[in-house]
Amino acid sequence: MKFMIIRKADPHTEASVMPGQQLLMDMGRYNEAMANAGVFVDGMGLKASAFGFRVDFQNGKPTVIDGPFAETKELVAGFTLIDVASREEAIEWVKRWPASDADGNARLEVRQVFGMEDFEPGEGLAVHEALGERLGRRPRNLGPYLQFNGHCADAFRFYADLLGGSVDFMMTFGDSPEPAGVGDHWQSKIMHAHLTLGDQYLMGCDAPEQWYQKPQGFSVQLQMASADEAERAFAALAEGGTVRMPMAETFWAKRFGAVVDRFDIPWMINFPGDVEVPMPDRAGATGEAAK
Repeated sequence: MKFMIIRKADPHTEASVMPGQQLLMDMGRYNEAMANAGVFVDGMGLKASAFGFRVDFQNGKPTVIDGPFAETKELVAGFTLIDVASREEAIEWVKRWPASDADGNARLEVRQVFGMEDFEPGEGLAVHEALGERLGRRPRNLGPYLQFNGHCADAFRFYADLLGGSVDFMMTFGDSPEPAGVGDHWQSKIMHAHLTLGDQYLMGCDAPEQWYQKPQGFSVQLQMASADEAERAFAALAEGGTVRMPMAETFWAKRFGAVVDRFDIPWMINFPGDVEVPMPDRAGATGEAAK
């Protein structure tokens, strides 16, 4: 069962007083302990009500009311969502809330979250169940698994530096806990590599020679934050590689280019800028075409 731990606002949070390093450390360790126990689902702090607004409805007509709001005790400063086996377990975790928060005077409210099993079956519930089932089919990450002809280690180190990521796993065939079925000359090659880019990642390996095929029929697409970053990434990938389409302004982007890098991986680099391109109606995409 899920519970939401609601951290109530106080004069400090409403004044936008930021937490110190000790509280950040204590909250981080608290969340880490819950994550290690498998009960942590999500959690975040909220900015003061001065940065928010309310929407009141009268006879279906909305009225927007900007913050700040006076009744501090009724406001929320943050929340943590946990998934535990019982109400008693939830209470035990809440009791461990860091004492450094508000000098030991924080006020928490805990509410149990509804589950689908709490509602009466019917057409209305079926809409939510269908949505939940559809969202459950979505992968956590979608991306190509890159295969190299013996250059995976160099390529991933290059990509990590180019894209501001980090290579957090790299195993050779020789380090595999099970026989990999490759020759002695391939033991030092990469069986699996993982490159983290924030909440995204790339994976790849050195494909054994009898399985390797030069990549074709796809491109790794990079959506860059600025024209300068697009130009920088394109130039780095083009060095020692083959330019398919020079970096230039197009009808769909301020900067776009296509290149095959020196490791034989094809890339598309894109910076849309303020170019207005007709896009599918996202509201309509939730209908029959999206099923």
